[in-house]
Amino acid sequence: MNTMKKGLSFFVIVCFIATMGVFQGCKKSTIPELTTVAISDVGLATAVSGGTIITDGGEEITAKGVCWSTSTNPTIADSKTSDGKGSANFTSNIIGLSEGTTYYVRAYATNEVGTAYGNELSFTTNEVTSAVVTTTEVSNVTSISAIAGGNITSDGGGSITARGVCWGTSPNPTVNKTSNGTGTGSFTSNITGLEDGTIYYYRAYATNSSGTSYGQEYSFITPATDIEGNVYKTVKIGDQVWMAENLKVTKLNDNTDITYAPDNVDWIVLDGPGYCWYNNDPDLNKPVYGALYNWFAASNENICPTGWHVPTDVEFNAMEVILGLAQDDVNNWGSRGTDHGSKMKSDTGWKTDENGTNTSGFTALPGGYRFYSNGTYQGQDTYEYFWTATQHDADRGWYRLLEGSKTDVYRASGDKRAGKAIRCIKD
Repeated sequence: MNTMKKGLSFFVIVCFIATMGVFQGCKKSTIPELTTVAISDVGLATAVSGGTIITDGGEEITAKGVCWSTSTNPTIADSKTSDGKGSANFTSNIIGLSEGTTYYVRAYATNEVGTAYGNELSFTTNEVTSAVVTTTEVSNVTSISAIAGGNITSDGGGSITARGVCWGTSPNPTVNKTSNGTGTGSFTSNITGLEDGTIYYYRAYATNSSGTSYGQEYSFITPATDIEGNVYKTVKIGDQVWMAENLKVTKLNDNTDITYAPDNVDWIVLDGPGYCWYNNDPDLNKPVYGALYNWFAASNENICPTGWHVPTDVEFNAMEVILGLAQDDVNNWGSRGTDHGSKMKSDTGWKTDENGTNTSGFTALPGGYRFYSNGTYQGQDTYEYFWTATQHDADRGWYRLLEGSKTDVYRASGDKRAGKAIRCIKD
C-alpha cells in the first residue's frame, strides 16, 4: 500500500470517480506555456517587453516576468523582472542595461511544476553618438576680450554635461575654455584674458558620454588700445602684426603729453615730439585719418601702445616683400614695385578710380601731410605718408608714400619737421 502511494505522486494516473452517475477525468499538471512580447521602447539603458500566457499548466502561476543576458538562452538565474502572479498577460520594464550592447530576452512563468520560457528575442540598446554643435561667430572684440558661443542642435542621444567655447593661439584649441552649463540649445560665451594684436582660434564644444565634439573653427585678431583708450583694428601680414588704422594718440604711453602745435609758426620750429590734425580739425580727421606727427614723435619709443612700436625702414621693407616686392628693389629710392601700393590702399575712401585692392588688409587712406617749411596742410584725398622710426641723416627720416593715381610704393626720406601718419607694428 505504501508503495502505491509513492507511485501515485510520480506517475500519471487516470481515475474515474462516479458521482451521481457522472464520470470526471483527472490528469497531471504541466509547466505553463507562454510567448515573449516583442521588444519596444529601446533606449540607452532600458527596454520594454513582457509575456503572453497561453496556459498556466493547470496550476497557479506564482512568478512571471522576463529574463535577459548578453548570452543566448537567459534564465531566471540571470537578470530578470518580477511581474506578479496569475495567468494574466504582463508587461516588463527592462532596466540597468549598458548602451550599445546586444541582449537576449525570454519571458518566463513559474508554477508548482516548474518554470517555462517563451521564445527568445534579441535587441541592441541605443548608443550615445557625438553631439552636434555649431559655433557662433565672434562679436564685441576688444584688446582683452570677445564674445562668442554656440548652439547644440543634437545631444547624440545622451545628456550634454558640459558646453562652451575653446580658444587659443593655435588651430584646434582645447585647453582654454568657457563653461556654459549643460543641455542643448544656444549659449553665449565670454572669452577673456586675451592680448592685443593677437590672432585667436576658437570653436564651440559639447560633451556627452561619447566624448567631446566641436563646432566649426573661426579666428579673429584682437585690436590694439592706446593709453587714451583709442582702439585700433589690427591685421597680420606675413609674420608681422600691424595696426590697420593710423595712430591718433596725444600722449606717450608713459602719460607724457605730446606737444600740440596747430599754428604754423610753432610747428616748423618744433625739435621734439609734436602732433596736429589736418586743417586743425580733429572732429573730421581723428576718426578717419588719425593725427599727423613729426619724426621726433615717430622716433620716440613710447609713442605706440605698450607692446607696439613705430616700424623701422627694414620692417616696412619686409612687409613690402611679403606683398611681392622683389628683394633687390627694397632699398631703392623712389617708386618700387608694381601693384604693391594698391595692396596697401583701402578699397574705398580714395578719389574715383584711385582706390586700392587692400588685399593686405593694411587699409591705407589718403590723409594728406603737413609741409615742414611753412606748416601748411596739403594732399588730403591724394597722398598718404607714413613715417618709419629710422633716421636717414641728422635732418631727415625715412618714410613711405602711397599716391592716389599710382599703385606702387614710394620710398624716400624727408625733413623731420614734416607731419605724416604713423602706423604701429607689434613688438
